Amino acid sequence: MSVEKRVPSVRKQKIKKNHTKTRLVVFLILALALLLVAVFAQQLCPYDPNAQDTAMSLRPPSAAHPAGTDRFGRDMFSRILVGLQTSVLATLSLVVIITVIGTAVGVLCGYYGGIWDSVIMRISDVCLAFPGLVFALAIAALLNGGLHNAVLALAVISWPKYARIARSQTLAQKSVNYIAAAKLAGNNSIQVIVKHILPNCIGPILVTAMLDIGTMLMELAGLSFLGLGAQPPVAELGNMMSGGRSMLQTYPWVIMGPGIAIFIIVVIFNLLGDTVRDYLDPRNSRK
Repeated sequence: MSVEKRVPSVRKQKIKKNHTKTRLVVFLILALALLLVAVFAQQLCPYDPNAQDTAMSLRPPSAAHPAGTDRFGRDMFSRILVGLQTSVLATLSLVVIITVIGTAVGVLCGYYGGIWDSVIMRISDVCLAFPGLVFALAIAALLNGGLHNAVLALAVISWPKYARIARSQTLAQKSVNYIAAAKLAGNNSIQVIVKHILPNCIGPILVTAMLDIGTMLMELAGLSFLGLGAQPPVAELGNMMSGGRSMLQTYPWVIMGPGIAIFIIVVIFNLLGDTVRDYLDPRNSRK
């Protein structure tokens, strides 16, 4: 290839890389803003989200109530903020739990192998053999519902994906020459895992976790919508939509507000996950 042909290609790759960095910064700012709103939701509420005023029930959006009111006269905007807090913090807790457990299990199985590797991988096969949400519904129903039980149910079905990613990365890394050199240098197994293997697993796991935030939030909202997640009067986006589904035709703002909030959260974190993947994977950046 001539120099003339190579220069535009290099310039094009630099432009794409800079574009990816810009997108990453933008979506990180949006995600951070969303997290700040979730953390300080109580302070941002213009009204008490649980205060009832039957004289103001089912009022359409107005200057006083930007998202309208529900059938109990509660301010929908305040409830959406608190529901966002409940949904986002529960989802982030869930993603952290399944990421830590799945990564730890996968790395240990991949590094040590043996009977425990076979047993745990067969357990993960069983978990992955069922449709995820159906399996979570069954577990949540057995646990009698509730937000914490919904998080537990989703954690049970979701950790195997991370375990498999971490295991495959560990199997690929442990036979590399620098791992053998680290062992010869006197590093024990824990040091090899923490210093050399785990850092090489972070990229794919981080991308998966970022993309899972939107998925887990929708599944958690789905369980609440079906009555197996957060229970009234707790404000959570899924159970708020459930409470307003019978009024979709007559009072659409009761269900549209929480639905739009879910849509915005999922879009932001999915775009952030895609951008992180492009940034960390040179092959995706070149496409």
